[in-house]
Amino acid sequence: MSLIILDRDGVINHDSEQFIKAPSEWEPIEGSLEAIAKLNHGGYRVVVITNQSGIARGLFDADTLGRIHSKMRRMVSQVGGKLEAIIYCPHGPGDGCNCRKPEIGAFNELSNRLRIDLSGVPAVGDSLRDLQAAQDAGARPILVRTGKGDKTLADPALPADIAVYDDLAAVADALLEIRF
Repeated sequence: MSLIILDRDGVINHDSEQFIKAPSEWEPIEGSLEAIAKLNHGGYRVVVITNQSGIARGLFDADTLGRIHSKMRRMVSQVGGKLEAIIYCPHGPGDGCNCRKPEIGAFNELSNRLRIDLSGVPAVGDSLRDLQAAQDAGARPILVRTGKGDKTLADPALPADIAVYDDLAAVADALLEIRF
């Protein structure tokens, strides 16, 4: 079975400059939940790695984040999919932790937890920091145009060889087409 790593905000659900602070604010991007189920049925274990600095900023607490993630898991399950794990960084940008993307601490935690090498594992994100963390961890970064993706695409720091897709559904289609 293969593994794929997904960022949350902007990849699975609509992002917000004001943060997703409650389950009622968490809304999936059209086709993203079905894409996760499709990946599962195609032999992929799906893991989410997400920065959640709203905790450090005092906008919501870990219990609220747990309820948001319960909603996400429930909605993924309703379309026949499953999230293997959700790893999040609760720290703010200035906290100096090693788990906040673009650092690779969360990727290392995943590697240790599953006892696997992340070399070549697809890692889907919508921001430069998602892609940098994936690349530095040895994973294969993939950019989606949803969320901050179009803005990221215009960033001169974006490596030229990054694969770009319209959304998570297009990523799933491409990965599953390659496998079969």
